[in-house]
Amino acid sequence: MHKATPLPIKAVVIDLDGTLLHTAPDLALAAQRMAADLDLPPIDEATVKTYIGNGVSRLVKRVLTRDMQAEPPPELFERALPIFERHYLENVSRQSHPFHGVPEGLVALRAAGYRMGCITNKAEKFTLPLLKDTGLHGFFDLILSGDILPRKKPDPLPLLHACEQFKIKPAEMLLIGDSLNDVQAARAAGCHVFVVPYGYNRGRPVDELEADAVVPSLIEACKLIRKA
Repeated sequence: MHKATPLPIKAVVIDLDGTLLHTAPDLALAAQRMAADLDLPPIDEATVKTYIGNGVSRLVKRVLTRDMQAEPPPELFERALPIFERHYLENVSRQSHPFHGVPEGLVALRAAGYRMGCITNKAEKFTLPLLKDTGLHGFFDLILSGDILPRKKPDPLPLLHACEQFKIKPAEMLLIGDSLNDVQAARAAGCHVFVVPYGYNRGRPVDELEADAVVPSLIEACKLIRKA
């Protein structure tokens, strides 16, 4: 922890994939079915897990190229994206579930009186049914999906928009996430940021991220903050 605790906070915003929900199995299933439909080599869940975090379009490009940054041929991507989206919509919450301690942590944060938000790079057509199906939708005052604003994490825009909605300063908001994207967005916005170690982060350890704290669960995050 780089700052004295407990941090005085008015709002807590939380990432979705890899922080609130274990979504890798359903994303992997959609990727596997898309690969089969396109006669591409098979791909395993562990690999798909490292591709999560920059939205569905980038995930599809990574599955097509098996590379984090490479661009597939445009015509292949245009064919692949709707195939992936169809498979994912059909199975968006088949195996996805909250990580250990998430429901209890959300109850505790709500009881403590924090404003609550979910900020994700996932498109709204996937985000809303996923939150509703897993019973988490009702915890949040604000849900910002990746296609609502012109830019998404790691850009600070979603976090700054949340601050405007909550009528607070960035320094009064905490982001809890699992990846470099989350830390970069929070730092650029001037918000506090905690990371959980159980998420995706492209397969890299979160200890190397410049977060304010690594917290094993949302319950542990509650202990490091106080209502401002």
